[in-house]
Amino acid sequence: MPTPDFINGSPCWIDLMTSDTDQACAFYGSLFGWEFEVGDTEKYGGYIMAARNGSTVAGIMARQPDQVGMPDLWSVYLRTDDAAATADAVVAHGGSIHLGPLEVPDQGTMLFFQDSAGAATGAWQPGAMHGFDIAAEPGAPAWFELHAKDYRGALEFYATVFGWQPAVLSDTPEFRYATSGEGENAHAGVMDASAYLPADVPPHWQVYFAVDDADASVAAALTLGATLLEGPQDSGFGRVAQLADPTGARFRIVDDNRQQPAG
Repeated sequence: MPTPDFINGSPCWIDLMTSDTDQACAFYGSLFGWEFEVGDTEKYGGYIMAARNGSTVAGIMARQPDQVGMPDLWSVYLRTDDAAATADAVVAHGGSIHLGPLEVPDQGTMLFFQDSAGAATGAWQPGAMHGFDIAAEPGAPAWFELHAKDYRGALEFYATVFGWQPAVLSDTPEFRYATSGEGENAHAGVMDASAYLPADVPPHWQVYFAVDDADASVAAALTLGATLLEGPQDSGFGRVAQLADPTGARFRIVDDNRQQPAG
């Protein structure tokens, strides 16, 4: 598959914040066939780059001492041409800045923020590092989905700050879902989660990884210490399942390389 063609506002990078980097590397290495390279401690804080067959797919970083109490989690970063301008727009439209804009030497500029609906999100202004090298093939990220309690507010925020053009797939009380872009040009989804997310669970992004066989991947993940949270089940976009890795970070898998597993 060719290198993904990122546009402003499209997911271009994902990383895992984990309480145990060794265990995370062992788990995802076995499950997805990833290889790892640890970055320079002084320049990059020991940030770990994950690749599959030499193609970069994700990052892994250790949870810091001041982040005690935070869950292990996967984060999504959206492409931006100007991280400083994006930070200003985030604040102007009801969000808040957690970190940055922060220049990563020789690589690009990162921003981490909370959107107006309360979900933690990243932004990435590329330098030498543009993002993941492959997508929607086994062992690589395949889809990115925001579960929002304020569905319409979230769509308005990302349309204003990142230029999303929402395409509504369903708009009923039972199921509200929209994508940024339409059809083959869609690159992320937003689901109305107000009916099922508990009060103490904030809105959040979820990452789907492509696999050859969802059932086989679930079985393998369980032997590696994962917990099955949902599925596997068929959807209109492939067979999907939700898992938590051995330290609790949640992710989804889909065994159809088409990109829009809604739900």
